[in-house]
Amino acid sequence: MKLLAVSLLISFALAAPQWQLNFDQAKTEAKANHKHILLNFSGSDWCGPCIKLKKDVFESEGFVQYAETRLVLVRADFPRAAKNQLSKAQTAHNESLAERYNPDGSFPLTVLLDADGKALKSWKGYPATMTLQTLLQDIDAQLPTAH
Repeated sequence: MKLLAVSLLISFALAAPQWQLNFDQAKTEAKANHKHILLNFSGSDWCGPCIKLKKDVFESEGFVQYAETRLVLVRADFPRAAKNQLSKAQTAHNESLAERYNPDGSFPLTVLLDADGKALKSWKGYPATMTLQTLLQDIDAQLPTAH
């Protein structure tokens, strides 16, 4: 039984997209690998639409496969519960990203950026019209046709 549980945890960890926390590292990776950056502003422990977007879209197999070859993923999280608080350095980093890309404090907010950090498109909230397919179509429309 323990082996089954460990196997499931490993397979889930491998399937889950790897969201980075450091924007500068993400830009370096995006430039080196000719990818774009998808920046997601989230309130992971209080924002219902953020939690649902993560579960329904960002953790879906289709998104993971798509992102693997085209995107560097960055999450700027703003948790509220004391047990989920980030380090002071990470909080300052996320606040700096919010000043630049999310000055209105929208949650969730997802921003597609080029490797230099220039915003190409953004999606505010998690509207009922947003599905994995529509999100990927929107992203594809912004990417060079080389993909």
